[in-house]
Amino acid sequence: MTREHFDWDLPEAVFDNLLPVKSDLSRRGFAKLSAGLGAGLVLGVTAPALAQQPPGAPTAPRFAPAAYVRIAPDGKITLFSKNPEIGQGIKTSFALILAEELDANWDDVRVEQSAIDAARYGMQSAGGSRSIPSNWMALRQAGAGARAMLVAAAAQQWGLPAAELSTGASTVRHDASNRSASYGSLAEAAALLPLPDPQSLKLKGKGEFKLLGRRHGGVDNRQIVTGKPLFGIDVDIPGMRIAVFQKCPALYGKVRSANLADIKSLPGVIDVFVVEGTGKPAEVMNGIAIIARDTWSALSAKRRLRVDWDETGASKDSWNGFVAKAGELAGKPVGEQTVRSNGDVDAGLSGGTRIEARYTYGFVSHAQLEPMNCTAWYKRNPAGDSVEFWAPTQTPSNGRILLAGLLGLPIDRITIHQQRVGGGFGRRLNNDYMAEAAFISRQAGGIPVKLMWTREDDMEHDFLRSAGFMAFTGAIDEQGRIAAWNSHLVHFRSEGGTSVTAANWQPGEFPANHLANYRASQTMMPLRIPTGAWRAPGANTAGWIVQSFLHELAVAAKRDHAGLLDEVLGQSAPGSTGVPGFSSDRARNVVRVVAERSGLGKRRLPKGRGLGLAFHYSHQGHVAEVAEVSVDRQKKVTVHKVWVVADVGPIVNLSGAEAQCQGSVIDALSTMALEITMEAGRIEQKNFDQYAIGRIRITPEIDVHFVDSDYPPTGLGEPAVPPLAPAVCNAIFAATGHRIRTLPITREGYSL
Repeated sequence: MTREHFDWDLPEAVFDNLLPVKSDLSRRGFAKLSAGLGAGLVLGVTAPALAQQPPGAPTAPRFAPAAYVRIAPDGKITLFSKNPEIGQGIKTSFALILAEELDANWDDVRVEQSAIDAARYGMQSAGGSRSIPSNWMALRQAGAGARAMLVAAAAQQWGLPAAELSTGASTVRHDASNRSASYGSLAEAAALLPLPDPQSLKLKGKGEFKLLGRRHGGVDNRQIVTGKPLFGIDVDIPGMRIAVFQKCPALYGKVRSANLADIKSLPGVIDVFVVEGTGKPAEVMNGIAIIARDTWSALSAKRRLRVDWDETGASKDSWNGFVAKAGELAGKPVGEQTVRSNGDVDAGLSGGTRIEARYTYGFVSHAQLEPMNCTAWYKRNPAGDSVEFWAPTQTPSNGRILLAGLLGLPIDRITIHQQRVGGGFGRRLNNDYMAEAAFISRQAGGIPVKLMWTREDDMEHDFLRSAGFMAFTGAIDEQGRIAAWNSHLVHFRSEGGTSVTAANWQPGEFPANHLANYRASQTMMPLRIPTGAWRAPGANTAGWIVQSFLHELAVAAKRDHAGLLDEVLGQSAPGSTGVPGFSSDRARNVVRVVAERSGLGKRRLPKGRGLGLAFHYSHQGHVAEVAEVSVDRQKKVTVHKVWVVADVGPIVNLSGAEAQCQGSVIDALSTMALEITMEAGRIEQKNFDQYAIGRIRITPEIDVHFVDSDYPPTGLGEPAVPPLAPAVCNAIFAATGHRIRTLPITREGYSL
């Protein structure tokens, strides 16, 4: 696995933690912990080799059924889900994979969130749509390994060859003698047996699956709809107090003075103080913490806080300034850095019909419904301090490493209890809110605090999806083929001089590997406001501009869009090395299937109504979409139906997979009408009244179809996002003749 498996440049530490890194386990250590437990098949592992790893190094056991499976004598089966549940359904999917190979009765299964434990699970995270592909084989082996031990226990008790036994519905059977034994009755005996050789395990073929590929409700569904405390914001521990934290609205501003005495005298307020922090957005910024007995007292006190901010070194970022500067820079045919160049682009442009277009997309917020929160308890002890967290984080392993460094503690003194996440979309890849909670608890003398951000805090201190400005020039030859493609992207660089997160143009970005004459270049402007990964990072904007401009070229060539896209996908540029995991055949197939299912090019639609197509390869998922759209005289856009066709390998939970595609469509559609702007370093949109995420009325009918594929499985949290915006914009053109080149579409007078 290499960085090229990811579309865009996530921070190095985040990327590393998403990669499966193998390490061998000690079979002797496994057997030693397995023996004599007396409470069923509760397997344990030790991994002496891990002690030699550098502190914080990512590791992942190759074969560790112990970490995932517990079978009690009463037959109850507990399966442990190692990665954070952020709404992507991984807690259910991981359990289904385990239960499938275990041959368990799904009704016997309960699922628990595992401990955050690098020695058992390696790095634990949710991001990059990597949870399923990174853990698919390990989970299958864990389930099959536990099943093999149960079969071996039955074979030993019955004096029969294990090869004559079969399993199903949490039972081992010997059909010839009509014997059977439940997993529960075999659990204690199985726990005394040695770990089987992973190479000896027989995994099921796709045709043998009983659970995978079918619809299953989420294992937490009942608890969610009945309001049970699952999320970080629900945490309540004895002695806990509520904390709020006020930072300067202009990033990097510092407290000069504040009415601290007035705040401390307010009802319910326990303490108020300045936190110096580290001065880094991903850690702890300078600000004022208020600790109160309850949420109402804390928030009321925060509203009465008056701070004189020193903004000498604060951000002065301006959206209007960026637009003006980008307008100047994008006018140059080639940017400061050439990312990729094939053939002779200038000759190709001079010899064909030229088409020029400029696209702009703004900053957007993650806008997850659960605001940032974290409960932290800094414990002072003569033998050594420690910290315990209850956190809704996407990267708990990263959190332990970050906090150990910031607090100067050994990593084994950092304990994180993973809470269900009420929406992440990449925002919770950063653990700044965890660091803030730890600093506040420590400075308050070691009392446990639940740090609560407000929606305004979330909007003002988000790690935004980066904006960008793209200038395209293309040429069509006499045969209606693309003769040349030139692009110049203007985006942003951080204070360190490198591209901000998920903004950098990629050398293999479509259609770089498919056109003989192709050039992509970029120029960067300085930006101080932090950016981050936003659902399908980089791909969510690249997909829109590339697939929209490809449609422009099809229109100019007077060709069918699907036909031109199929032609380009079928070509290979000289010297192209391709993109890992990408298949032209799979890409062309999903385009053909979605065209057939939607009737693209075959259905006659009334005036003011149109169909639009787009394809994108993202996070190893091949996805094509068609949108059916109408536009009224007031430029109100109604998306009536979206067809999604995806090739992502075998489906684990059909219900969850469909939900991921549906959610991607709705999220991407809503974001088409949203933007974050800033002036004088201050975010201008403070809450949902100014950043109005789409309501249920904008939701179209969504037809989801998965191609039956024998390729390894890939994730689905992100790949269906990128094709939506270009499909809708291409449909708007088909309905009206107007080309949308700005996101949000409200900048061009359109609304949803």
